[in-house]
Amino acid sequence: MRYVSGVQLARLLGDVPRERPVYAALAHAVRTLVLDGRLALRTRLPAERDLAAALGVSRTTVTAAYDRLREEGYIESRQGAGSWTALPPVRMSSAEPAPGARFGKAHPVPDDPAFIDLGCATPGAPQVFNEAVAAAVEELPRYSGGPGYEPAGLAGLREVIAAGYEARGVPTRPDQIVVTTGAQHAFTLLTQTLVEPGDPVMVERPTYPHALGALRRRGARLVPVGVNEGWDMELVAGSMRQAAVRMAYTIADFHNPTGLLMAADDRAALVDAARRADAFVVADETFADLAHDPDAPRLPPVAAYDTGGRVATIGSASKLMWGGLRIGWIRTTGPLARRLVLAREPFDMASPVLDQLIVRELLLRIDDVRAERAATLLRNRDALAAALRELLPGWEFRLPDGGMSLWARLGAPVATMLAETAERFGVRVVAGPVFGVDGVLEDYVRLPYVLPPSTLRDAVERLALAYREVQAAPAPRPLPAYV
Repeated sequence: MRYVSGVQLARLLGDVPRERPVYAALAHAVRTLVLDGRLALRTRLPAERDLAAALGVSRTTVTAAYDRLREEGYIESRQGAGSWTALPPVRMSSAEPAPGARFGKAHPVPDDPAFIDLGCATPGAPQVFNEAVAAAVEELPRYSGGPGYEPAGLAGLREVIAAGYEARGVPTRPDQIVVTTGAQHAFTLLTQTLVEPGDPVMVERPTYPHALGALRRRGARLVPVGVNEGWDMELVAGSMRQAAVRMAYTIADFHNPTGLLMAADDRAALVDAARRADAFVVADETFADLAHDPDAPRLPPVAAYDTGGRVATIGSASKLMWGGLRIGWIRTTGPLARRLVLAREPFDMASPVLDQLIVRELLLRIDDVRAERAATLLRNRDALAAALRELLPGWEFRLPDGGMSLWARLGAPVATMLAETAERFGVRVVAGPVFGVDGVLEDYVRLPYVLPPSTLRDAVERLALAYREVQAAPAPRPLPAYV
């Protein structure tokens, strides 16, 4: 069982609440940490005297707060074993998304041109796309005389990708690059190669849902760490050590869905924690090129802090270029790259040649692509934020400096109900629990801003109607249990 010390929990709680009575405010603060994922479920809490000393309050206050949390179902205790975090049974939390939690392109939107899909964060192709396609088609005859199977990827594409890492301060050879059929394929390939069933894997909460799906199918034991307010590296390192994780999955660059950017010191601390825990780090850079100011200084990649071959980096063409280009890549050590190439052959011989040639041409024009994406996303972000502030002023969010979505906190834990209701109003959103492991994040929704400003405002108007209907609905009550 994982645990937090009194000092660590006091740091998460911040200043002693000013509300009175203090014990009730303290219980509310701990409950909030559990619900938004910053304090993982089944985490052993510090002894009452230790937390009281760290907060500078009386032990009686902490005892009363713990008692309140037990009554509400957010703490479970056993004499001699301590207390640990939990969820009330009525929430019916599950390791899998609820049956009605539809997300991703496997669940098509209704056949209605007026329906607005905010469940997908993928834009259309950039303006230079046709130019890149024409250049790739002109290049294709050079490859059509051969078999067309390059399990590691086309040499020309791997050279361009490697040069991109070189430019970011990470020396990379082409033989350290494995081209894959998208970022999800890259992550699944790494999971199949590095993780055995039952291995503990650290994941952020919230995080990319399909990564969670790949790990569950592999039989990994998920170890979540909350990042809603950023990365607490002391808790991250403690979780890696206590759970003896085999792998840690992180989205350090414009995190999906929060939009946060991991600081340079935290990147170094993450790699150091992995070294101490003897774990691999998989750094997902799918959003790394989506800064809203393309001229802003870029932080070094997570791999820049790796001297022991522990960091494998995932890149993708889908967000920056176009979702229809199913091309991704892995940057890792030469020996692991060769293992990955061998591991992919039984189920995926190689990625499409033409798609690889198109991606290569777009990478050669990457400054133009970045500039276009930045201008469009910044305009859309501001339009979505303005509509939310006007029509849903009680929702909270921060404006990210990159990425493609706002991570909005609702006024109540009704995200799943809101998502179901919103579909009847002609708009799809993804509820917070889809991005987590164990039923929390019910007061969050992800709102991508890849659609035009007018469409985004229309979507928010419909969300406001759906939210009012949800607020007016009677509160759910637990059903009696019959034995």
